[in-house]
Amino acid sequence: MVVSRLFYVVLLLFFFNAFTSKSQQVFVSPSGNDKYDGRTKDAPKKSIESALEQLQKQIKTSENTSRISLLPGTYYLEKTIKLGPELGPVTFEAYEPGTVTVKGSQVLTGKWKVYQGGVTKLKTKVDISPYAQLYVHGKQQHLARYPNIDSAASHFNGYAADAISPKRVSQWEHPEGAIVHAMHKGEWGDFYYEVESVDQDGNPVLKGGHQNNRPSPMHEKYRMVENVFEELDESGEWYFDSKKSTLYFYPFDNMDLNNSTVEVTMLDQLFFIKGTDDNPAKQINFKGIKMEQTNRTFMKEYEPLLRSDWMIHSAGAIRFENAENCSITDCELTNLGGNAIFFSGYNRNMTVRGNHIYGIGASAICFVGLPSAVRSPSFNYKEFVPLQDIDTEKGPKTHEYPSECLVDDNLIHNTGQTEIQTAGVEISMAMDITVRHNSIYDVPRAGINVSEGTWGGHVIEFNDVFNTVLQSSDHGAFNSWGRDRFWHPNRKTMDQITTDNPEMPYWDAIHTTVIRNNRMRCDHGWDIDLDDGSSNYHLYNNLCLNGGIKLREGFYRTVENNIMVNNGFHPHVWFKNSGDVFRRNIVMTGHQDIRLQGWGKEVDYNLFPNKEALEKAQQNGTDEHSLFGDAKFVDPVYADFRVQGNSPALKLGFRNFSMQQFGVQKPSLKKIAKTPDIPPLMMYAMDFSGNKSIKWLGADIKDIETMGERSAAGLSDVSGVLVLKVSDGSLAKKGGLQAGDVIIQSAGSVVKNVADLMIAYQGNNWKGKLNIRVVRNQKEEDIILILK
Repeated sequence: MVVSRLFYVVLLLFFFNAFTSKSQQVFVSPSGNDKYDGRTKDAPKKSIESALEQLQKQIKTSENTSRISLLPGTYYLEKTIKLGPELGPVTFEAYEPGTVTVKGSQVLTGKWKVYQGGVTKLKTKVDISPYAQLYVHGKQQHLARYPNIDSAASHFNGYAADAISPKRVSQWEHPEGAIVHAMHKGEWGDFYYEVESVDQDGNPVLKGGHQNNRPSPMHEKYRMVENVFEELDESGEWYFDSKKSTLYFYPFDNMDLNNSTVEVTMLDQLFFIKGTDDNPAKQINFKGIKMEQTNRTFMKEYEPLLRSDWMIHSAGAIRFENAENCSITDCELTNLGGNAIFFSGYNRNMTVRGNHIYGIGASAICFVGLPSAVRSPSFNYKEFVPLQDIDTEKGPKTHEYPSECLVDDNLIHNTGQTEIQTAGVEISMAMDITVRHNSIYDVPRAGINVSEGTWGGHVIEFNDVFNTVLQSSDHGAFNSWGRDRFWHPNRKTMDQITTDNPEMPYWDAIHTTVIRNNRMRCDHGWDIDLDDGSSNYHLYNNLCLNGGIKLREGFYRTVENNIMVNNGFHPHVWFKNSGDVFRRNIVMTGHQDIRLQGWGKEVDYNLFPNKEALEKAQQNGTDEHSLFGDAKFVDPVYADFRVQGNSPALKLGFRNFSMQQFGVQKPSLKKIAKTPDIPPLMMYAMDFSGNKSIKWLGADIKDIETMGERSAAGLSDVSGVLVLKVSDGSLAKKGGLQAGDVIIQSAGSVVKNVADLMIAYQGNNWKGKLNIRVVRNQKEEDIILILK
């Protein structure tokens, strides 16, 4: 019996030791020493690279669940840390959350001296790229530019039509190396160029402009230039003269550079996790770490995302390729010059959760497959594979794409700080990506973008997406394209192809993409924009706060049980056999259809705001069972758009959905997250006189309703929209609208009342401007309102 008990004790000790030996931990500290083994906090390694070498030595003899524990401090990486499948499961963690920062920069040392005109200079051996970012005490400074920074400007923090005019260029001693930023002519994105030389007429000779998949000339007005020594004329600007190895900086008042921490970025990427087809990198995790300060990447090599409008640089501060079951949780990513997190090619079961991502030069999170996984791919809007040559098999050709990945509970804002054709979350050539409970706002283009139908199955739910399309146009808070195999640039050809092959839209969009339970607001486009070809979608339980829902040509979309505040439904250029369904929605304008061949499978059981809107829809052969009337929202002022028990919407089958689950839920992030402004309802807001009025673009407006109002304005009849008040700093004020104006025309249509104006506005705000005609001092004047 004693021998038996002793045997079991020894056996238990053996298994205990075997278990604990599998758990490896290496400590690192900025004040550590790489000669230490890092096994204890008291003897930590100094560098992450040395810790990795130590960890690999330890795990050679055992299976492992390993940790690299970073003690408090700042870690400056000398090169990108590359991680492969040989590392095995490992977590990079902040030993004390909120105390660890990893940077792709280095601290500049040396003596700052006075140069001239308020500018200082530093002689340095560091080769500073014009695509670097410079920080003083953690605050970003700006490369010398024209025009100077104007945070109120709609584009590039300041723009000027003469940014690269011969007159301007002639003032620069060395124009070569200047960097030009310019908008696409249609404001669908942006371009970047370097000046190589100057021609005989004084115009700069440029290289670049490869960053957009819908080429166009530069926008004539929205452009700026940087990296020009002669433009170093404002506090916070810098310029590096590589020939003189001298950094010039214009400091702010009372800024003592010789007693300041000055950092300059050196790396494009911080971590690159890469496996192989046969041996993916697995279970490499990052937790609780702040990561920042990388180079801008907009002049790197770009790749087209099939026939979408996008080109993209396939990299990020953290990049995964051929990886499985990896995660980034509870991290803070900021001051990154390019994309923050990039999943390229084969990736499975990846998780991005609980992170704060902001101050990003390009996109926050990207899932991008490889074109080799796509059957019969095309790469430009005008390209197509002849029908007789198209691969007719459904689905992906290979496994080289992200799938079954999760983006959950993140706070994402102020992305696209340099690049405009970007998104909070970008999905292309991927399958089954779930984007859930994220707050995404203050972005130049879409909050969430899906570049094509390959291969669907995405779930977009419980997100709060707003303040989008801030520097572009013709887009939405959510945007997608679907220029898949069935899609053809000639619409007649596409119509014939899909009539003959009605299942063809399913060849690439093999799974339904679901958009549900989101709150979205776009003031410069649509709240949800399913653009060219987007097919096989199901939209339900979404609260759209301003731009409504648009469905351009595509197939098999079902839109039901959504609320469109102060807007409605925008069906554009549908084919006769689209198979689309729009039912049991609450709209506040009539349907705003454009060039339809048919009205899909079903458009019915919707609640309209008034009899006129309903009757117009019924004249088109839709909405036989729809109703009109007050939706009777519970408390729209406080964002509760559930309907009361006596709402006519309930008679149509509409069902209430929760108004409390939008956006980030993690307490620490929810506490600091913004929420969208809730617009006053057109039919509810009242002024003190009892007449109906609403706020619009910062102006208080109302219908012309009395003979007295008509007489005062000198109108021919009792119609038009009276401007009661215009707030300082508002878009209405900037556009030249004045109190007392009467709006009589908008976007070429007669405006008899506020409803007419709203229809014109909601149908045209995606263009970024609105032409209106007003009566002012009994004379007609034309005004252009810039809507951003």
